[in-house]
Amino acid sequence: TVLAYSADAQRLAAFDRMLWAFDPASFVPHVGMDDPLATDTPVVLSAVAPGAWLDRLPEGSPLPWLLNLDDACPPDAARFERVMEIVTATDDDRQKARQRWRDYAAAGHDVRAHDLAQAPARAAGDGT
Repeated sequence: TVLAYSADAQRLAAFDRMLWAFDPASFVPHVGMDDPLATDTPVVLSAVAPGAWLDRLPEGSPLPWLLNLDDACPPDAARFERVMEIVTATDDDRQKARQRWRDYAAAGHDVRAHDLAQAPARAAGDGT
């Protein structure tokens, strides 16, 4: 499971719309955190502190990954298996991402970058 978080409800709504329009041939199942199917859905959207989602999971559930869509580091980040960030090429976004990197590192997290622009291109449907 991935919890997509942003305290900005408009940003989260825009991400929701992108998931619906991602690819006409491949739907990304997702619901809001308060949806009754949330614990059974691969992507959950939340505008409230991410730790609230963890508190709802059944005991023994694997820790989900956290996709931070916010400008600041998310609350409760240390409680998740992994935190992911999407950084665009805009100067403003890169500056905010650099600050989050420093904040994560200062909090003792093992911070790693994965530049997908540098990754080899894959053919659609090649399964890698």
